[in-house]
Amino acid sequence: MTKRQPESGHAPPPPRQPPRFSGRNPYSVFVSSMKVLLPALAAGLAILVMAWPQFSAKDTGFRIETIRDAARLAKDLNMINARFSGIDETNRPYTLTADMASQSPDAEDLVNLQLPKADITLQDGTWLAINSQVGRYNRKTKMLDLDGSVNLFHDKGFEMFTDTAHIDLDAGRAEGNQPVTGQGPAGELSSEGFLILDRGATIVFTGKARLLLYPGARETLQ
Repeated sequence: MTKRQPESGHAPPPPRQPPRFSGRNPYSVFVSSMKVLLPALAAGLAILVMAWPQFSAKDTGFRIETIRDAARLAKDLNMINARFSGIDETNRPYTLTADMASQSPDAEDLVNLQLPKADITLQDGTWLAINSQVGRYNRKTKMLDLDGSVNLFHDKGFEMFTDTAHIDLDAGRAEGNQPVTGQGPAGELSSEGFLILDRGATIVFTGKARLLLYPGARETLQ
């Protein structure tokens, strides 16, 4: 049995097919690219939005902390193997060294010293070395305070030991009011204090003093 043709005499149109996307089709290329680029762009924007406040906060905080740290370091400045040198009022040199020096928080000119040592040239050209466990040096007044195992050495072989000493480096004067013991080529001594005047030309032992001279001490002193 045969099908009847429409009365118009024309064949029906073929069914419509969906568009085919191939690598050569520009529309297909655009759609494929957007599938990759759009998610990547969205992810990048999300990361940037989340990270931006942190970058901004860190930058501001870093600047504030830097200013605070600079102010703190200025007050707590430490120096290893510190060295101070100068000339007294008679143009004689002196040198002050320390294993560590730190700026005192109480006074701008005051320096705290660890294991300080002062080398002083005396009036007759000889030298005197004084060291201790700790000390404080005023750079403006040139005053040096020593505490803890204060040892004094004269280049002629005399040694003196005490607990504290106050030294005026500019005037060439030193004194202490703690018990003193000493020894040298001529003998031994002890006293309740000491006083050095005239840049070492005169040494006075104060309080109750005891001196023991070795045989031949007069020749040794000469």
